[in-house]
Amino acid sequence: MLHSAAATFRGILSGDLSYFGGPVTSPAVAARLRAAQIGAILHYLPWMMLANASNALVLVAALWSSPDRLSAIGWASVVIAYSGVYGIRSLRRRPEVETVSERTMRRAVRNAFMLGCMWAMLPLLFFQNASSGGQLIITCLSAGMLGGGSFAFATLPAAALAFATPLFAASAIAIARSGDQTYLLVAIMMIVYAVIILRGVVTYALQMTKHLARQIKVEEEARRDPLTSLANRIAFQENLSAAFARLERRREPFALLYLDLNDFKSVNDNLGHAAGDALLMQVADRLRAAQREGDIVARLGGDEFAVIAANVGLPEHALMLAERIVQTFDAPFKIDGHEISRAVSLGIALAPANGADVTSLQKNADIALYHAKRGAGGSVQLFEPGHDALARERRAIEHDLRTAQARGELQLVFQPILNLASEQVVACEALLRWHHPTRDVLLPGQFIPIAEETGLIHSIGEWVISEACRVAAGWPKDVRIAVNLSPVQLQRASILPAIVNALAGAGIAPSRLEIEITESSLVAKNDVAMVAAIRELGVTVALDDFGVGHSSLTQLRKLPLDRLKIDQSFVADLSTDPDCAAIVRCLIGLASDLGMSVTAEGVETLEQLSCLRSFGCVAAQGHLISVPRPAEDVAKLFGKAWKSSTHAA
Repeated sequence: MLHSAAATFRGILSGDLSYFGGPVTSPAVAARLRAAQIGAILHYLPWMMLANASNALVLVAALWSSPDRLSAIGWASVVIAYSGVYGIRSLRRRPEVETVSERTMRRAVRNAFMLGCMWAMLPLLFFQNASSGGQLIITCLSAGMLGGGSFAFATLPAAALAFATPLFAASAIAIARSGDQTYLLVAIMMIVYAVIILRGVVTYALQMTKHLARQIKVEEEARRDPLTSLANRIAFQENLSAAFARLERRREPFALLYLDLNDFKSVNDNLGHAAGDALLMQVADRLRAAQREGDIVARLGGDEFAVIAANVGLPEHALMLAERIVQTFDAPFKIDGHEISRAVSLGIALAPANGADVTSLQKNADIALYHAKRGAGGSVQLFEPGHDALARERRAIEHDLRTAQARGELQLVFQPILNLASEQVVACEALLRWHHPTRDVLLPGQFIPIAEETGLIHSIGEWVISEACRVAAGWPKDVRIAVNLSPVQLQRASILPAIVNALAGAGIAPSRLEIEITESSLVAKNDVAMVAAIRELGVTVALDDFGVGHSSLTQLRKLPLDRLKIDQSFVADLSTDPDCAAIVRCLIGLASDLGMSVTAEGVETLEQLSCLRSFGCVAAQGHLISVPRPAEDVAKLFGKAWKSSTHAA
């Protein structure tokens, strides 16, 4: 019971208005409410201290001819000194803080009580011996300070009560000692006055607190991600700016970590968006478990998260925190009866070493994440100065790529595909080249990844299909044209009408077009469905670079494919490595059993070609047969038997 009473008393002294019917809040919100209460008091404090000093001088003037003059001067000196100290402190106070501790609130109540005790000395020391005029002045001063002080402490009822109680009690004692019945009316008036004032103080404080609590709640909701309850982008930017303010004021370094969940899209595609949302919520829980005191974890959107790591100034400390986060992703996520394993890519930038302002630090953290996602340094990557140069290079290529198609800089070359039985060129693979005005000829690996990231791949890919079909229209009708399709293109339904329009515009049969996809394209169910839809158009589909991805025989059995293209890494060692020869032989037999034909890529020697023939391979392509050629040159090869002596012609 005593412990509960003591806790209640301490709560009231700390500004907790829930005991008076105010809102019950979390510790964080309570700290912000206390800051608002103290802030309002500090706003009036200089004027309150000035009023204290002025009223003290008024008393000295009123008692100047009294025998208590020296006592009045001494008392006034104490009040003026106290008022001067706290008045000057309030003027020099730093900008308003967002949170205030309970200890600060109790100290404010204590100071209010001390000031009240000083003014309580006024009627006790001087009222009885003062003249009637002096008593009137003392009464007015006491009443005025009672009302003015209560008003100044109105946001903190405990402080108002601490200030008013000694003054009220001292006034009552002084009136009782005077023996003058007239002052009984004054006493009654002061009681009514005090009750009304204190009631008004509590009412005002409750209204202000409830209003602020509602406002804080709205602000918090506006700064909280609705799915994960983490800080959202708005709160992240505010906290990042605050971290830089602490860096400037207190020299507190920190680190910014950008996180991206690997292959998140496949969860939405395979299990639905509800499962994707459940995964993001579990990711948020793991990030909260890994964060340290003072860190800020935010969701920036989609599967992108960020951590503002406080007091991290050394790369090794940042890496330790990053590894701690990465380890939380080791255990699989359990969602709707499924166990999902997902890794995380993480980029790190240190402040101020990698950025002295918000913009540069975010840019460098994003660059580090970009390199982490591409395997530069693994799943965790610290920003390095060289990364910025690479990023500028990438941005320059992206800028030029946006206008390359309109300027006619993109061109196709064609690599013949040889039928090993007839030794006739039966197809050509269309290969994209960028004739850059200053960088010479760029191969697809130098700009296609950028096109995929920026979405330019869709317009470029549609042009490639259309141009390839247009060129093939001038070839013999038994010669096919093969076109590579990016995994990103499979994710947009517009690829189907693009293929239909390209075939119709060129006037060629769908069977003459072959779309080549990679194993990485076939992770999501929607992508497999898109491949099936392409095949239903009458277009053949080939699985390119087979054997170097996450090959699955079960998946291969279910895919709508017409052809396998064996990767050149197997063909390169075909005539020297028995293991490679065994694998290629098995792949050719497997494809045959599944009703697919096989094309071997990267054939560069006659020995390799001879082995492929002996294994029953249907077709081959590579520099031995022909290097990629312009359309007018490759047309000369049709209808002619291939001769090894002229393969470089």
